[in-house]
Amino acid sequence: MAEYIAENLRRRFGDALERVSDERGDLTVWIDRARVHELLEHCKRDPELDFCFCMDVTAVDYLPLGGSPRFAVVYHLYSLRTGNRVRVKAGVPENDPVMPTAVDVWKSTDWFEREVYDMFGIRFEGHPNMKRILCHKDFQGHALRKDYPADLRWKLASPDDLLDEISSDEMQRIRSRVSHPISE
Repeated sequence: MAEYIAENLRRRFGDALERVSDERGDLTVWIDRARVHELLEHCKRDPELDFCFCMDVTAVDYLPLGGSPRFAVVYHLYSLRTGNRVRVKAGVPENDPVMPTAVDVWKSTDWFEREVYDMFGIRFEGHPNMKRILCHKDFQGHALRKDYPADLRWKLASPDDLLDEISSDEMQRIRSRVSHPISE
């Protein structure tokens, strides 16, 4: 079943596909990061593929394995119509940890990309709100990098209420619906 997906991607992207594997029925496609956005758009918009759902975006740090490039950003895509899945990977070097955003393709990638940024330090160029999502604003480093000290602990000096995450229009809408005051 995965063969027609791989063939579709080979026809469209040719040499930009670095590897294609179908181990244990899990199709994985590695693509050059310069073309990953184009491939993701194709996966969603091509009616033959119809990967309308981006289930997850995450990253892998290959430091202990001596991988080059050090990181890979991983997209897990699913077609609700066909039930097919594909994993798309793009390598990201440590000295230039930047990927193009996929928020314009799937809105769901907004928070996934922010999580990858927060945990691995990989920025997504063009993202509308690229800032931490899990760690507080004073946190230093990226906790899921393999060289992050496991025993390092950060204490938040003052509570972070996350109100800067809400647009002023949305905050006004919320205030109009609640009976008790919301702090600034």
